[in-house]
Amino acid sequence: MAGLNDDIRYLKGVGETRAKAFEKLGVRTLGDLLSFFPRAYEDRRRCYAIGEAPLETPVCVRAMAADRPVASFIRRGMELVRLRCVDDTGTLDITFFNQTYLKNSFEVGQTYVFYGRVSAMGRRRTMTNPVFERADRQGVVTGRILPVYRLRAGLTQKLVSGAISQALAACGGQAPDALPPALCDRLHLAQARYAYENIHFPRDDIALEQARRRLVFEELFVLAAAMGVMREKRTAGQGRRLAARPMEAFWSQLPYRPTAAQVRAVEEALADMASGTPMNRLLQGDVGSGKTLVAAALIWQCVKNGLQAAFMAPTEILTDQHYANLSQLLGPMGIRVVKLTGSMKAAEKRSVNELLAAGMADVAVGTHALLSAGVAFADLGLVVTDEQHRFGVAQRSALSGKGERPHVLVMSATPIPRTLALIIYGDLDVSVLDELPPGRQKVDTFALGEDMRARIWRFVRRLVGEGRQVFIVCPMVEENEELPPGLKSAESYARTLQKDVFPDLRIGCVHGRMKAKDKDAVMAAFAAGEYDVLVSTTVIEVGVDVPNAALMIVENADRFGLSQLHQLRGRVGRGQHKSYCVLFSDADSPDARARLEIMTKTGDGFKISEEDLRLRGPGDFFGSRQHGLPEMHVADLSGDMRVLKQAQSEAQALLAADPALAAPENRPLKERIEKLFDLHADTFN
Repeated sequence: MAGLNDDIRYLKGVGETRAKAFEKLGVRTLGDLLSFFPRAYEDRRRCYAIGEAPLETPVCVRAMAADRPVASFIRRGMELVRLRCVDDTGTLDITFFNQTYLKNSFEVGQTYVFYGRVSAMGRRRTMTNPVFERADRQGVVTGRILPVYRLRAGLTQKLVSGAISQALAACGGQAPDALPPALCDRLHLAQARYAYENIHFPRDDIALEQARRRLVFEELFVLAAAMGVMREKRTAGQGRRLAARPMEAFWSQLPYRPTAAQVRAVEEALADMASGTPMNRLLQGDVGSGKTLVAAALIWQCVKNGLQAAFMAPTEILTDQHYANLSQLLGPMGIRVVKLTGSMKAAEKRSVNELLAAGMADVAVGTHALLSAGVAFADLGLVVTDEQHRFGVAQRSALSGKGERPHVLVMSATPIPRTLALIIYGDLDVSVLDELPPGRQKVDTFALGEDMRARIWRFVRRLVGEGRQVFIVCPMVEENEELPPGLKSAESYARTLQKDVFPDLRIGCVHGRMKAKDKDAVMAAFAAGEYDVLVSTTVIEVGVDVPNAALMIVENADRFGLSQLHQLRGRVGRGQHKSYCVLFSDADSPDARARLEIMTKTGDGFKISEEDLRLRGPGDFFGSRQHGLPEMHVADLSGDMRVLKQAQSEAQALLAADPALAAPENRPLKERIEKLFDLHADTFN
């Protein structure tokens, strides 16, 4: 008997080669096939007469073959089969390209159903390369709701749906089912086998809705329960209980007043740190919202309680920036800040390690070097990680392991819609900085086409002449990726600009394939004013502050997500100079143009992120960055909010009644959660 873990290569019509194409879609086993849900559906149940069929949209047309098909050779590589069909309302001329075998597939006088686009040339109706079947044998490619799947080279819709049909027949009765039977009964949810059969091959609209409701609820319920289990693990046991020192003693030493959002975030975190359980809090704020000041306030509180803090950043250049900022903020208050990076000399590292181990240094700001075996703290009470999505769970755990259950603050400059945050950070407490400190510049944003190129190049020259600097960002280009026509890559574009456009300007280039030290060196040189223009990929999305940079140009901007564009725009407007962002795109799609227009109308990162989620879905929300979000196979986080809340409520109730998921009816859920942790270790961070 076939099982869910059986390899798909043994299915009829699959084999070794097509199994490799399936693997690129994440499908290796029969169980994977069952969970490879359609991306859309085509309703092929309604048939039109020839004269009544809507034009230029896929429809089914019922018509009789009036003549025998005629095959003709046009040229090498081009053969046609033409068929004339009729009904009481008109004539339909059908053309098949390079399908000569079809000339024997039609019988004069027989009625067929064709599915395709009907075009009109005067009173003449035509159709090209439709799928079809005899009207008295409908039900395979017409006469039903047909699933549409994601494909890769070597796969067709017919092959994928045939493989899924075989998988359902072989092991549909073993379809994954993590829901307790009593819960399904109470919420009137369909049984698992029925749901899987009708999500792929729906009998009708009602069956499809019942199947989708069941599977959406299950997917969100499992995630909510997993987050509940993770939260319980994190909050179990004792944490360091800090005595709260009046924060006015900290605020009064600053050269400016904090925003209300910063004060609120600090108060929320201090309540955690005084509770007796370890803090696990996400500090989420837009570009320039002042997250570092919040971290500094918590570090101050920690040091006043006799404990040390560690602040980990993903790159050396960011580490240098945070070290300078924290030294400037905390140094005058008597707090000793040290830096630890991989590029430091051995003697320097040894000296820093000795200070930390002896309790002679209060705060260590560093890169992954903080994780080294030789780094030991006298008494670590707080761990802060910046740009938390750049660190794996093992790295964060290793740093926390250098203390006795220290408090943890993770910071992110990517505003995440609340809907998505409920999934990604359901086990973390969240503080949001939703206002900007005084003095942050508004960045004027323009979405332009190639016809404005010459004008923008003149603008670049003007700004550089005034002493300003310019970022130019090209789309991310992965190893061995073939560039579509018109897509700019950083290295070649920098050479072209230097040679043909700005031979008199100093142009630098930075991209993700460079060694970290080389990348940091170029960024540091740009920050020091040694380059006028920096051409880069999105590696500068999170990077060093360059207050002198006043213009951000993004090439092929339609290739980026809105949240990514917002992060890039945040690289300028950090100083006293008026700043601008230009989004170049020649995309013809109305959707692409509408997306870029959003960027010209708002600078609110949270509004932009909500729109980004609605337009692109959660899978693409972070662009090409490895964010670790478990893929939503069937749930739509922009449209299933009500179901998400219900799933969370039910998961909380179940965990309250059975925290260990030890009851027999809850064991399938426990196994699914354990599998989820194994597959997405970096998600639960």
